[in-house]
Amino acid sequence: MARDRISKSKGALQHSPSMASYEAARRGFSWTEARAALDGLPGGRGLNIAHEAVDRHAKGPQGRRSALCWLGKDGTRREVSYAELAALSSRFASALRGLGVGKGDTVFSLLGRVPALYVTALGALKNGSVFCPLFSAFGPEPIESRMAIGEARVLVTTPQLYARKVRGLRDRLPALEQVLLVGGDAAEAGCLGFEPVLEAASEDFEIPPTDPEDRALLHFTSGTTGRPKGALHVHEAVVVHAASARLALDLGPEDVYWCTADPGWVTGTSYGIVAPLAVGATLVVDEAEFEPERWYRILQDEKVRVWYTAPTAIRMLMKLGPNLPRRFDLSALRFAASVGEPLNPEAVVWGRDVLGRPFHDTWWQTETGGIMLANFAAADIKPGSMGRPLPGIEAAILRRRADGGVELVEEPGREGELALKAGWPSMFRGYLGEEARYRKCFAEGWYLSGDLARRDEEGYFWFLGRADDMIKSAGHLIGPFEVESALMEHPAVAEAGVIGKPDPVAMETVKAFVALKPGIRPDEALRREILGLARERLGPAVAPREIAFLDDLPKTRSGKIMRRLLKARELGLAEGDTSTLESGA
Repeated sequence: MARDRISKSKGALQHSPSMASYEAARRGFSWTEARAALDGLPGGRGLNIAHEAVDRHAKGPQGRRSALCWLGKDGTRREVSYAELAALSSRFASALRGLGVGKGDTVFSLLGRVPALYVTALGALKNGSVFCPLFSAFGPEPIESRMAIGEARVLVTTPQLYARKVRGLRDRLPALEQVLLVGGDAAEAGCLGFEPVLEAASEDFEIPPTDPEDRALLHFTSGTTGRPKGALHVHEAVVVHAASARLALDLGPEDVYWCTADPGWVTGTSYGIVAPLAVGATLVVDEAEFEPERWYRILQDEKVRVWYTAPTAIRMLMKLGPNLPRRFDLSALRFAASVGEPLNPEAVVWGRDVLGRPFHDTWWQTETGGIMLANFAAADIKPGSMGRPLPGIEAAILRRRADGGVELVEEPGREGELALKAGWPSMFRGYLGEEARYRKCFAEGWYLSGDLARRDEEGYFWFLGRADDMIKSAGHLIGPFEVESALMEHPAVAEAGVIGKPDPVAMETVKAFVALKPGIRPDEALRREILGLARERLGPAVAPREIAFLDDLPKTRSGKIMRRLLKARELGLAEGDTSTLESGA
């Protein structure tokens, strides 16, 4: 059994935590002071994420420090200093300017974890452009929808990914003017070579004046209905990135840090690029996919001190038992944290007993832009808890009223919706082109997260589930509508409904329920064919793993598929109110 509380670990490493006392930090914290801890652009010209992440560290002795330690799939190891990263990102900013790409234009990346991705992100931000990463495992349809909504002006990708996933979309993306190919000879029609363009550009680049409210980052999150939502963040978000890196991850300039999240997701950008660089740490970047022995070797050989990973990965390591990690020297590791989905209590205890450090769970969302709740180094961990609010963040449990307002749930232990008092610097500033959808996220000065939770007597929050149909799989939120739409492309499919099915490793996997058109009989060959189409369209990270054929799907009288009933029937749960159910479903 997991313990109710794990005392803060003192460890063998000599280290003074960034936060000596949680209560004192909350009393003495202000966002104004956190903003003042950053440099700002020279001459009072504003605040730019890339300047805070790279350029301010690049001059003087710190410029020789390693910003990135890149580990290639083939065993290549390359270190990139802060000075070198500043020069490369300035070259890319110059190249964008030379191509006529300016402030507010959107630069997309579709890349694996390669150095060009980090150069692209930082160079775009220097130029005043909006950076939007795409997950390289996406299929063509998620790529097209996101690039269309974001009005992609530039795409940086590889020849292989371009040929497989983008070439056929060009005619449907009229805003896309430039495609830069990394590691290729740019023989593709309508494309440029990334390296030649970079080589020809000047590293003498002055970041233009940047207002803290200027758009900087675009991250997409799936919706339960309709198209994906493009959450916009501004340069002011770096204030939270830097502060939360120190306070929630206990990260400092002396640390070697590894965030295992892919930059195609918000964690991999906010805490896999911006936050660690903003505090001057050395960032380990592994190009390869998850492989347990490789991961332990990286922790050992790179002497990783702070590790931020996902519960899915932790559970996969746990399944292999304690003998494998005991072959490696993990003594450099002093702080481990998790993100993406609730971390089960046993995983916290396993980290302490097997790795020598407990995992500190954290909670935040694409919309929050940074860590909002955490189990801090300065306080005891409650295994299974999301933790307590970051200094500067006010969190509460609310219940929505029928009139659209909210009421505070003050009694500890009662469930409701987790909400945050609006106004922190990394709060998203809108959904691209969807003002009404954005406004629905707020009520009476609170941001409503859509996550159900409770708060205990000591102020720790506990996740209970989602208030909507979103599927949380391996740390990623998947909107059922996007999956259902892809399934409907198959000529045999009449209707499709998608749910999240509990999974001991990934938390949830996607299961689809399909009704076929009249006269078509289900069989295993058709099942594999539909699954194959979904993987081709959506990519393996989003596509369903299972399909069940039904004669009819349960629907309301207005024709809306009742995913809640599909899930209840799949899991043997109470079906609840069925008064709106279409007769015969």
